[in-house]
Amino acid sequence: MSELKAISIKRSIDFDIVGENILDIADFAVEKYEFRYETTLAPEVREAATTAVREALWARVDELRLKRNQILAGMFDLADETAKRVVEGG
Repeated sequence: MSELKAISIKRSIDFDIVGENILDIADFAVEKYEFRYETTLAPEVREAATTAVREALWARVDELRLKRNQILAGMFDLADETAKRVVEGG
């Protein structure tokens, strides 16, 4: 029997860039709120809002990571099933 070889799945997302984008989006969302409601938030409120937005966005990124892992697992299952069907003539 042949030896199984390990494969490496490349990351499709650069989380350094995602992190930078999240910081920018959070700042933009708070500034947009201030503009929309013609107000200036107190520094502590601004910081709390920015932190909450960042946490919400990172939670979404975590959901996407899990979904990606599920999709990859499904792809490996499909590949195994397809290879078996073809090799065994089914």
